[in-house]
Amino acid sequence: MKLELHRLNVKKLAFGTKTGFADGTLTVNKSELLALIAEDPLLGKNIDADLALPGEATRIMPVKDVIEPRWKISGKGQVFPGLLSDVETVGEGKTLVLSGCAVLTAGKLVRFQEGIIDMSGPGADYTPYSKTCNVVLVLEPSDPNMDKHDYEAACRMAGLKAAAYLAKCCADVQADSVQVCEMPSIREAMNAYPELPKVGYIYMLQTQGLLHDTYLYGVDVKRILPTLISPLEVMDGAIVSGNCVSACDKNSTYSHLNNPVISDMLKRHGKDFNFAACIVTNENVTLADKRRSSSYAVKLAKMLGLDGVVITEEGFGNPDADLIMNCRKAEQAGIKTALLTDEYAGQDGASQSLADSCPEGNACVTAGNANEVIHLPAMSKVIGYPQEADVIAGGWKGSLADDGSITVELQAITGATSELGYTKLGAYTL
Repeated sequence: MKLELHRLNVKKLAFGTKTGFADGTLTVNKSELLALIAEDPLLGKNIDADLALPGEATRIMPVKDVIEPRWKISGKGQVFPGLLSDVETVGEGKTLVLSGCAVLTAGKLVRFQEGIIDMSGPGADYTPYSKTCNVVLVLEPSDPNMDKHDYEAACRMAGLKAAAYLAKCCADVQADSVQVCEMPSIREAMNAYPELPKVGYIYMLQTQGLLHDTYLYGVDVKRILPTLISPLEVMDGAIVSGNCVSACDKNSTYSHLNNPVISDMLKRHGKDFNFAACIVTNENVTLADKRRSSSYAVKLAKMLGLDGVVITEEGFGNPDADLIMNCRKAEQAGIKTALLTDEYAGQDGASQSLADSCPEGNACVTAGNANEVIHLPAMSKVIGYPQEADVIAGGWKGSLADDGSITVELQAITGATSELGYTKLGAYTL
């Protein structure tokens, strides 16, 4: 498979009469964008769109998802297949990417499981989305008593439609750069680089239900057994977030599209190891389902003859059990593992970091302690609903001070402890 990502480098945003791109600026026709979103009868009449640029004294909250604008300009399928487009397989052809730009969906959905993005100040140092030029959709339901699942679906589709619209309007502009990505077939991969270890990626997706959902080609991943997927399909929009989980380690649609584990493994392919396979698996609620999925994922790794796997988690607590089952079973099958997770070690850092562990899990990368407390100074502009600071996960009653400043745990900051490593935190062993 061969995928070309044609990138336009967005450095500024502006509202104007026609949506398009020129000289580093993405101009957005606000009325046209809102009319597109308002086609959904599940969304209220008071929806709005705003712009937020890096370095501005702007706070955005509560943020549900972050999506990178993309549009396929040639090849099979279209972006976000199974949701926004037909279910044709993606991962090949040419896709336009508005690099440096993001669509944010904001609004009171589950309330305690959305996040905060500050475009400047100390909070900006913890979220990667303080460096993107953000088109923010402020959404509300048409009926305040609407079923939460229906409202989540409406918010999810609004973000995807906006992202595709923005990129489609720029489809005729010549790219600033072209990134070419290739991935061999399984048959070719099995015979390539015999002197190098065969390494795979076990990609855990949050699928616990009750709005803890992720979609693969439009299918709720809790409904599938672990399966093989090309990394290029991931880079082309096959995985979409539907999650309302703690903001710090929620894998946004943006972070799936730009998964740094996949990116780095492709760069090291043929040099340090043979990147042979990507296995998507789910995070379950019942013990039987956890056992089934972990055994099946490791079975696929064994069938492919993998020597090692990188395993990434999404979320914390209950999913820690899935992470450790995947680790232990892989190690017992003779497959070396490296784990990527974050920690909930208490505000003092002295509590147990994970809800589960095993002796085999001795190669683990941390994305940080989500319970660390941070003070966010007041901003001159707030897009959304600042009062949600008192109920958001990582906050508490009184988190929002009278002067507009907020004191919360990192748990409340979108992407602060991303377990894909799409974060600004780093660590080293003493």
